[in-house]
Amino acid sequence: MTARLNGERKVRLAAQAALAKKAGDLVVLDVHAVSSVSDYFLVCSGKSSPHLTTIVDAIRQALKEHEIRPLHAEGAPESGWILLDYGDVLMHVFLEDTRAYYALERLWGDAPALVLEG
Repeated sequence: MTARLNGERKVRLAAQAALAKKAGDLVVLDVHAVSSVSDYFLVCSGKSSPHLTTIVDAIRQALKEHEIRPLHAEGAPESGWILLDYGDVLMHVFLEDTRAYYALERLWGDAPALVLEG
């Protein structure tokens, strides 16, 4: 059995998985001080519906290897937005135009970004 990962470790693993699949403009926001919903938001973009699917599948697989599964998932590649809810981490995978429309980074602008290596 794998030791339980904290939110920061989860979001870092998810970010690595998304970046390995060429997710664009990836940002991790530390929202624990400004949100009661979650501790971290991962926001990234894909260039097409199949690309969104590839990014989401990579995130799910990376966390599944640590016996972590989403509590909830919604959206579809065709909608331009897929949300994966891991409790303390919310993953938002957008098509570029949809991401610009919803502008989550501006909405949560008071939250600092987590620095990712590489």
